[in-house]
Amino acid sequence: MSLIFDIKRYAINDGPGIRITLFMKGCPLSCIWCHNPEGIRNGKDKLYTAKKCLGCGTCLKVCPNGALTLTPEGIITDKQKCVLCGRCAEECPAMAIEISGTEYTAEYLMHEIEKEIPFMDQSGGGVTFCGGEPLLHPEFLIDILKRCGQQGIHRAVDTTLLARKETVDEVMRNCELLLIDLKSMDSTVHQTFCDVPNELILKNIRRVAEADFPYYIRIPLIEGVNADEKNIKLSAEFLASLPRHPEIINLLPYHDIGKGKHAKLGSIYNPKGYKMQTPSEEVQQQCIQILTDYGLKATIGG
Repeated sequence: MSLIFDIKRYAINDGPGIRITLFMKGCPLSCIWCHNPEGIRNGKDKLYTAKKCLGCGTCLKVCPNGALTLTPEGIITDKQKCVLCGRCAEECPAMAIEISGTEYTAEYLMHEIEKEIPFMDQSGGGVTFCGGEPLLHPEFLIDILKRCGQQGIHRAVDTTLLARKETVDEVMRNCELLLIDLKSMDSTVHQTFCDVPNELILKNIRRVAEADFPYYIRIPLIEGVNADEKNIKLSAEFLASLPRHPEIINLLPYHDIGKGKHAKLGSIYNPKGYKMQTPSEEVQQQCIQILTDYGLKATIGG
């Protein structure tokens, strides 16, 4: 069994062709700008959308532990009493409450993946395992990767590569493509914004390249974090030094979509108030030019 917090069909930005993307719960990083903060914790989460709430009190009636209170600001959850049973989400007529994280067996997920085979075959697509961080769950991930391989399904894994080398090697043996996040070349900056240093990540990127394994690099491009010329040049120097270059570098301009999800989770987006902005078009193109000058293929988005 594994906790999945989303299944996205007809995905076109998670590898080649049309894909089905499975989002696995749990991540060793806590990036301040995370688009999927509901995927960070390795456990179920409750999301509450106050503007959807009817104030009907249905959730209060079905909660077995009396964990909910209706206030003028909406529903308040006592996290000491809440066991995330999901009864409130099941009964809410306005779908103002959601539980993020559903336990699925590999057999069930394979059934869902196999439904998409006609679209994969027509487009050269496949399945992508995302997160969170899929490599936090190596046994389950390897099992389902092998099952997909037996069906001839193209397999991609979207990962931070913050994992043991044995796990990285086993994943490479059982998929066709890695989509690797590269946040910052400066380990102190990485620690500040992602809550972990980057040495193991960079070591594993080199490991993948030395294995001559196909990979994409994804850089979330954020003014105030990593969109400066120094970091992009260091990134270009590092990637150009590898024995195998990435197939493509996707520069992903910052947006604050995670802010709304934090509100639903009852947590705070960017609690220290770091200044983060979307880089201008000029800065984006400068970054592309730097990477291109080092012989690397790069694009905005994707």
